[in-house]
Amino acid sequence: MIPKVFREVIDLGDGREISIETGKLAKQAHGSVVVQSGKCMLLCTVVSNYKQADVDFLPLTVDYREKFAAAGRYPGGFFKREARPSDGEVLTMRLVDRVLRPLFPKDYHSETQVMIQLMSHDENVMPDAMAGLAASAAIQLSDFPFECPISEARVGRINGEFIINPTRAQLEESDIDMMIGASADSVMMVEGEMDEISEEEMTEAIKFAHEAIKVQCAAQVKLAEAFGKKETREYEPEREDADLAQKIHDMAYDKVYAVARAASAKHERSAAFEAIKEEIIASFSEEELEDFGGLISKYFYKAEKAAVRDLTLNEGLRLDGRKTDEIRPIWCEVDYLPSTHGSAIFTRGETQALATVTLGTSREANQVDMPSFEGEERFYLHYNFPPFSTGEARPIRGTSRREVGHGNLAQRALKGMVPEDCPYTVRVVSEVLESNGSSSMATVCSGTMALMDAGVQLKKPVSGIAMGLISDAESGKYAVLSDILGDEDHLGDMDFKVTGTADGITACQMDIKVKGLSYEILVNALKQARDGRLHILGKITDTIAAPNADVKAHSPKMITRRIPNEFIGALIGPGGKVIQELQKETNTTIVINEDPVTEEGIVEILGVGNEGIAAVQAKIDSLLFKPEVGSIYKVKVIKMLDFGAVVEYLDAPGNEVLLHVSELAWERTENVSDVVNMGDVFDVKYFGVDPRTRKEKVSRKAILPKPEGYVARPPRENNDRGGRDNRGRDNRGRDNRRDDRKPREDK
Repeated sequence: MIPKVFREVIDLGDGREISIETGKLAKQAHGSVVVQSGKCMLLCTVVSNYKQADVDFLPLTVDYREKFAAAGRYPGGFFKREARPSDGEVLTMRLVDRVLRPLFPKDYHSETQVMIQLMSHDENVMPDAMAGLAASAAIQLSDFPFECPISEARVGRINGEFIINPTRAQLEESDIDMMIGASADSVMMVEGEMDEISEEEMTEAIKFAHEAIKVQCAAQVKLAEAFGKKETREYEPEREDADLAQKIHDMAYDKVYAVARAASAKHERSAAFEAIKEEIIASFSEEELEDFGGLISKYFYKAEKAAVRDLTLNEGLRLDGRKTDEIRPIWCEVDYLPSTHGSAIFTRGETQALATVTLGTSREANQVDMPSFEGEERFYLHYNFPPFSTGEARPIRGTSRREVGHGNLAQRALKGMVPEDCPYTVRVVSEVLESNGSSSMATVCSGTMALMDAGVQLKKPVSGIAMGLISDAESGKYAVLSDILGDEDHLGDMDFKVTGTADGITACQMDIKVKGLSYEILVNALKQARDGRLHILGKITDTIAAPNADVKAHSPKMITRRIPNEFIGALIGPGGKVIQELQKETNTTIVINEDPVTEEGIVEILGVGNEGIAAVQAKIDSLLFKPEVGSIYKVKVIKMLDFGAVVEYLDAPGNEVLLHVSELAWERTENVSDVVNMGDVFDVKYFGVDPRTRKEKVSRKAILPKPEGYVARPPRENNDRGGRDNRGRDNRGRDNRRDDRKPREDK
């Protein structure tokens, strides 16, 4: 018997609906829901251990996977099985994690797992926009200690009109692609890309999404009430000692405040804070240290955070001595690496990124193969964050989720500025060499300069900045911090990164940790970010004002040609013989794709030397060469025959035609060699296809003057073949049989 199913429906306001259903699937999980829109179905399950883990953080794992069966497809690879998550799946995991994690109690340390699976795909529904809704709805049906329901929504804008959860086709027309995560009361996360929009427009998009999220949060509450809201589980909270907290605060606050006010460098400041902490620890007896455990470190961090925040709110000063809107010193350099196609260094304070650019053909495009999307990226950016960049030694175990997320943000910031007619596939790689605050924004800046150094004709240069916010609800004071340090990232109430050109925002990423942040403060923060972006942009353009006019001498040059579909086979040759030999002879790379609309062949020719590219173009011109009737062409004899000479058009090497012996000269020619020889170059006139021979006809004699007294031979008559008339079909009748043939005998 099918169990009772509980269901809530959310109306998106344009005829589309999202349903949340529970009670049918995965009932042993602590909470499970199926979220559906159209044919798209997500199954989300949540489980959290009842025993607290021996850690001082929440061991939360958010896992999002798209099953290939959902789209009726097979996974790639030998084993035909879903393997490690794709970058797209990792990005969705990060979006959901960033909204869920702050809503668990800070002292809740049980192993918690959120699993979201795409079980059925609809090409008109983007599943990642519903992942946050699915995760929160499943948690609402559990007994987890969780503050309140949340949801996420994607916002697009077409012709000035905002759209919630647009289709992928609609996104192609949209100038905004933003994902917003929020509760009914507060916006908590924003990430997306835009087409140079203003700060006010971005705020309006966030407001629009928040209104839709409020409806989705209300639906989760209704579903939980109908299903039967569970009692929140009890767990063993962290030990607290108010007296100890006050004692450490009194011992540490003033000393930390003094160090923070001294405007020291990162490692010097860290050493000074550590010395204060060691001094406090030394003041306790061994028995007290054993009894208090990790509380001393916990309360010291709280005192440190309070002192640094107060310094900024009270005096407008920061850890390195800057004012709230001041940017760290910047120096830049381009063309640093001699062998790359483009390179640049961007250094801001104690953060440094070295970016490289590599140019290639469509063969080097990044192939995206997900159940919900198949395609390729002709521009992509990879971000590497090695441990030495923060002065640490730790093992490297593949690309981290953080590296995927930061690289994607920088890619979204820059890709809109790469022109549509850029013939290359472009790969940017950012190596973070030093890090103390916003290496992803340093990546955007170094990437911009490296692209311009490589000769990629960016529409406009892009810069990026990381911002922070410190606020005090009681006093109403707040401070927006430009170009934040790593320490300020951890102690602030909001950190956000904004990238853009001089004319508007191209990408953003926000994490808002304080409830009820007013839109007025948000707009002020975005405007302060704009001032910082423009300052940094000035440093970039001082270093390289515009893209180099051409690629470097050692970089590959790219030419793109279109050829009619019927010539593709001739260019490739049997078994690829022609194109392979051509690439070898010219030292080029030739890639042929077919335009799905016009069905033309798109030929990409990539080579370092112009001579090789020219040779390939000449071959293509030769293939496409079509002589015009009545035109005169220069030809070269390449083969001698008894009945004529084979000549090659000099304008189209490889295009051959037979020059018949009768068209060599006006006089009767007995031997072809009497008139022309191998290698001779002369003019011929093209007459098109001869209707009698059905072959192309050219003539040398047609452009020569007739000899004096020349008399043309009379044309042959049709019946001049002598004694062969009796062989006609009309004379083959049965009446002509011999009379003396014996009659057939009956058997």
